[in-house]
Amino acid sequence: MAEIIQKDGSWTFDGDTVRIVPGRDKGVGLLRQQLGEVAVPLRAIGGISYEPGRKAGRLRLRLRDGADPLLQVTGGRLPESSDPYRLSVESDRAGVAEYFVDEVRHALLLEQVDPGPSDAYLLPGPAVPISVGAGDGTAAFDGDRVVLDWNWTTEEAKASGGPREFRVADVRAVEWSPSKGLENGWLRFTLAGAPPAPAPKYDPCTVELFGFKKDPLMALVAAAVAVRMPHPAAPAPVQAETAAPLPLADAAPALAGEPADHDTLLRRLRELGELHQSGILTAEEFSAAKAAILGGF
Repeated sequence: MAEIIQKDGSWTFDGDTVRIVPGRDKGVGLLRQQLGEVAVPLRAIGGISYEPGRKAGRLRLRLRDGADPLLQVTGGRLPESSDPYRLSVESDRAGVAEYFVDEVRHALLLEQVDPGPSDAYLLPGPAVPISVGAGDGTAAFDGDRVVLDWNWTTEEAKASGGPREFRVADVRAVEWSPSKGLENGWLRFTLAGAPPAPAPKYDPCTVELFGFKKDPLMALVAAAVAVRMPHPAAPAPVQAETAAPLPLADAAPALAGEPADHDTLLRRLRELGELHQSGILTAEEFSAAKAAILGGF
């Protein structure tokens, strides 16, 4: 087992999982404190590195694209103090950090982990229920329903409609964006069939963020919702071809006249099985056609 303990937090690796526990140092952001312990399976890791520095170095864990719902919704826009996959390492512990890196890299090579993008979430996301108040409202999520409630800073046009509630099944996209310069940030939900969204201050499905300390916590709500939605890189579901059921006379060979050869009969049996599995033929139709084919052997 490899382990490194710092004021910024502690990381341990047992060969299968990197466990990250945030520290209590003042430099640890609210998001990391709220998120708590993170267990990163080896198959979710794309790489690891140690960056030495004069006073302190940086231990960084790089996850595969699409493996973590939090990184998916934040898109690299989290401030360093909120990044759970970065650990500040004191200079006299550089050797321990380098050993930790070697152990994880060795395991990645041994298990031949694909460092490329993932088409499924490999981390469970933040625990629910979760409720965060920041910007012009409060966002709460219980694993099924999202509730947005407003405060005294909310624009009247948005607050007049009262709290907004919707199910995660109705959400088509969730987006978190931090404040930047004079531009406010937001936590935005796009619902199925909704018209183009207005500006965040007027949108009843968006919490507007003003750049205060609690803003990053809204990313936890976004991640908790996103992990319960279809993964953006998941393969598209295969649509069953719609076709009229074959008449039984066509599905089975004619019993009168010249008999079909055995290869043809076997091929037709396979076709019948596929038609039955796809729901095109009922159980009764399948049994009758199968009996007719077997009679030709």
